[in-house]
Amino acid sequence: MSSVSSVHFSKMRITNRFMQLIYSALFYVLIPFVLCRLLWRSIKAPAYRQRWNERFAFYHATYSQGVIWFHAVSVGEAETLFPLIKTIQQHYPNAKIVITTTTPTGSARVKAVLKDTVTHVYLPYDVPDAVNRFMACFKPKLAVIMETEIWPNLFAYCGRHNIPLYMINARVSERSTRGYQKLSSLIKPALAHVTILTQSQQDTDRFIAIGAKPQQVKTLGNMKFDLDSSQNTREQGLAIKSQLFKNRFVWLIASTHQGEEDIFLAIYQEIKAKIPELLLLVVPRHPERFLEVRKLCEQQQLKLATRTAQNSVHPDTDVYLLDTLGELRTFYAAADVAFVGGSMVPVGGHNILEAAAVGVPVMFGPFMANFKSISENVLALGAAIQCQDKNALAETIMALHQDSNYRESLAAKGKAFVENNKGVCAKIIEMLPLA
Repeated sequence: MSSVSSVHFSKMRITNRFMQLIYSALFYVLIPFVLCRLLWRSIKAPAYRQRWNERFAFYHATYSQGVIWFHAVSVGEAETLFPLIKTIQQHYPNAKIVITTTTPTGSARVKAVLKDTVTHVYLPYDVPDAVNRFMACFKPKLAVIMETEIWPNLFAYCGRHNIPLYMINARVSERSTRGYQKLSSLIKPALAHVTILTQSQQDTDRFIAIGAKPQQVKTLGNMKFDLDSSQNTREQGLAIKSQLFKNRFVWLIASTHQGEEDIFLAIYQEIKAKIPELLLLVVPRHPERFLEVRKLCEQQQLKLATRTAQNSVHPDTDVYLLDTLGELRTFYAAADVAFVGGSMVPVGGHNILEAAAVGVPVMFGPFMANFKSISENVLALGAAIQCQDKNALAETIMALHQDSNYRESLAAKGKAFVENNKGVCAKIIEMLPLA
């Protein structure tokens, strides 16, 4: 290396280290505000007030070391991760696995699905002392991050201690790419020791654009296709349909956000006269909104039944509120048509594959930035319907109600789309140093 290059490299290392120090100092300053946000969120979701010690890596128990550590920020990432974890457990039954999440709902799903077969704690905040405590407690031999969670201190620790670090099912949006590029002296060093397995070639190109080296990044496909679509789920759904929703045309509105329920309740009022047997099955994305949606239905004088109250569905019931966690896939199988929310308001959409996998016709709205590739591909195959506004929603549900062949065709194409794209988890297992 020439003297000029050596000086440039040294300056770059100093700049990068300075940026990491600034980042850490700023994070420490912001911690009181982060905790205030947890308190604010705990007003509707009390679980945010609990287990703060884990967010700073203070533990009341002694845990196994030499673990394989996976991080999945919340419910969506956790659900995508489960098939991979179960396959690893089958092939490596003695593996000690730790899964971290950030949200209480993600925590609840990990505990409900994997129970005591894994250890679960919250991910600590990305400040040096918390990271050091977390790593000293678990001493992971492998670190695996779901999708796009870039934590400079955590990543730097893995690099310094030669812990293999992978980002799997990785994706980065165009907007995030621009943001990361503005912080290149922080992001580029963070990615220096990461193997990145992306969902698409576009994601690969974007990771390279924000500082990853081309040899670090490989396009494998989307793990979301490898979800459990067993016949058992379908049969459970059909049993619910027969017992609870008999003689009703069930339109399931899944993963809704604030503002979306208003749209569908208004549509319901408009078309109920044309489809007397119509039943709206509403599933809010966040549990803290269950009460809010219930009150909204009551304000509009709609006859409501809820899952937790175990209400029966009568001929005059208008809305069934699924106010539980972990049952959405089964209720997809109990529906005649499913609309996947987060897409009628600018949230970016949610996973449509769970609905397609159990054989229900799928609809979604115009805002699908988080699932751009999947939505484009499924539309190109005629395996789902995108509705741009409230009028299109009403017209589409009327058309689907009137034409059972249309519904069956959409469902069959959607299920085939999922089946034809499976296999990513197997590719990832081949690449991870699990032994």
